[in-house]
Amino acid sequence: MADEYTITGMKAREIIDCRGTPTVQVDVWVNGALHGRADVPSGRSTGSHEAFEMRDGGSRYGGFGVSRAVENVNTVIGPAFLHRDVTEQRSIDMDLITLDGTRNKERLGANAILGVSLAVARAAASSLGIPLYRYLNSEAHVLPVPMMNLVNGGKLSSNDLCFQEFIMMPVGAESFSEALRITAEINAILRPMTAERYGKLAINVGDEGGVVPPIVQVREALDLLAEAVHRSGYEEKIVYALDCAATHLYDSKKGTYEFEGKELTREQTIQFFKDLIADYPIVSIEDPLQEDDFEGFAELTAAVDIQIVGDDLFVTNKERLAQGIAMKAANSVLWKVNQIGTLTEAMETATMAFRNGYGVCVSERSGETEDPMIADLVVALNGGQIKTGAPVRSERTAKYNRLLQIEEELGSSATYAGKAFRRPV
Repeated sequence: MADEYTITGMKAREIIDCRGTPTVQVDVWVNGALHGRADVPSGRSTGSHEAFEMRDGGSRYGGFGVSRAVENVNTVIGPAFLHRDVTEQRSIDMDLITLDGTRNKERLGANAILGVSLAVARAAASSLGIPLYRYLNSEAHVLPVPMMNLVNGGKLSSNDLCFQEFIMMPVGAESFSEALRITAEINAILRPMTAERYGKLAINVGDEGGVVPPIVQVREALDLLAEAVHRSGYEEKIVYALDCAATHLYDSKKGTYEFEGKELTREQTIQFFKDLIADYPIVSIEDPLQEDDFEGFAELTAAVDIQIVGDDLFVTNKERLAQGIAMKAANSVLWKVNQIGTLTEAMETATMAFRNGYGVCVSERSGETEDPMIADLVVALNGGQIKTGAPVRSERTAKYNRLLQIEEELGSSATYAGKAFRRPV
């Protein structure tokens, strides 16, 4: 083990995310110098199968404090990993899992474990003097299509729109920088147009930066977005996507979904989506059905020729993904590192997806910080698509700005995923 790559210190602290909710930040020292720092994101609309996020309970921060997770890093994890080679990512991650000793990381907390895992990766890249995306993959070169969530609903907003995200994807752009410019220009048209139609309060933003008009009908939200695109002149470059988060619309006792004030069976829900796809250039739908309905996902995937993304269905867990692959349920996985708790496990899930013809959509959480790490991770995966909110608010724009930097660093070797977003390589 080379001395210059030796972990000599580890420190966690409690910080706040974009909602003012506490989260974990971890520092890693290598050979006496601070080389890695990482923040742990947190979701509001979460799947029940996600790794355990440790919160304090009690009255402090309304019960959402993370002092116990921080203490676990400082008193349990940190001392256990002193003098380790920081470049041994897989070995460190596997030992973190062993140290925790539970199936879902309940003992130490997935938020504590992930903070260490990500900070170690960043420290290793810094110690070697290379960008994180290059450290993780020497062949990294794909810049992703931004999945711009410009209209918010569901748990991410204050309106009565059932679906969480109404997304536009600039697949017709020639480069990532052009794609970002197009989406920013469309958002600049959408906001005053929304205010004029629905009043000034409608352009207050949801958790991920999108407008929150007082809309109930899904088609009205799509039409609003499509009108902004039409006014921009970029219609030929744009397609659409939805995040339905259908688990939160499902009544398990009745076995029905509530869309737009109506109760729908699984079959009626599938027909609802088929009708939408027939009428709009929708190319991707995330979580159209509840999180344990592998059979329904398989039925919908077979019935339509678009990307069907499993988020709550898969929770970045390769065991659940393997079940989906076996049943042909969905054809893409939403990739969130905090759902599984270590970088290695998340990378293994992505590898399994690609090897079986599934897409990988790298995603933020609604509770983000200014840490832009997922920009490096999506390029490291050659993932082709990233979902990180509207081009407003610094916890969102930090990721886009980092991708602009990476595009510049890659130069002529960079490839924009474009229409091949699901299988860019």
